[in-house]
Amino acid sequence: MLNQLPDGFSALVIGASGGIGRAVTDAVLASERPGSVVGVSRQKTSHPDPRFESLVLDVGQTDGLAALESHLEGRPLHFVFNAIGILHDVDSGIAPEKKLADLDAEAMTRLFHINAITPALLLKALEGNFKGRHTALFASLSARVGSIGDNHLGGWYAYRASKAAHNMLMKTAAVELRRLNPEMTVVCLHPGTTDTALSLPFQERVPEGKLFTPSFVAERLLAVLDKLPKQESGLFLDWAGKPVPW
Repeated sequence: MLNQLPDGFSALVIGASGGIGRAVTDAVLASERPGSVVGVSRQKTSHPDPRFESLVLDVGQTDGLAALESHLEGRPLHFVFNAIGILHDVDSGIAPEKKLADLDAEAMTRLFHINAITPALLLKALEGNFKGRHTALFASLSARVGSIGDNHLGGWYAYRASKAAHNMLMKTAAVELRRLNPEMTVVCLHPGTTDTALSLPFQERVPEGKLFTPSFVAERLLAVLDKLPKQESGLFLDWAGKPVPW
C-alpha cells in the first residue's frame, strides 16, 4: 500500500470521523508501513492502534487551520487525504438545486467554502510540511458531477460548481508545489456513490451495484494512489483509476 512512500511514513486524514475518512484511516492503519496517522475532525475519533492520534478542530475555520499548522510544527508529511465535503444540510435547508430559481447565495457560499476554499487553504497551511525532497502525496475528494466536460444533466448548481472550483484550485496548487518539492503529487479523486450521510437522501436513484461501501471505496482509492505515475501531478481520477474529464 502506497509503496511510493517510505516505511514509517506520516499520514494525515482530514474528515476522519466521516464514512470515507474513517475507512481510509482504518485501511492505512491495517498496514505496518505508516509510522503515524493523525485523524482530524470536528469530533473526537478513536482507533485502537497506538499510531493513531485524534485531533479535534475545524479546518473550515481560520483558527482550526492555525491549530493544525502549529500542531504539525513543519515536520515532513508524506500522505494527506482530504475527505471533507458538503452536498446538503437539513438543518440549514441546503439541498441540491433542480433549477435556477432554487439558487440561494448563502447556500452557494457555504458549499464553495467547504468544498473548494477550505481544501485550498489546507494546502496553504501545510505548505511547510511539503517543502523539501521527501515523497509527498495530497489526495482530495472531488466528484464526477464537478466535471464541466461530463455535465449533460444540469442541476446541482452549487455542488457542481464548487467541485469544479476545487479541481482548478488543486490543479493550480499541483503546479506550484512541484516547484517547492519535485516529489510532491496532488490528485483529485472521484469515489463513486458511497453509502455515507452525504449520499443518503439520493441513494434510491443509484443503480444496482453502484452504491459502494466506505471500506470498498477506501480500498479502491488507495489502490489508485498506489499506481499514480510518479512524473505527473494534478490528475483527476475515479475510483477505478480512470481519468475524469475536467
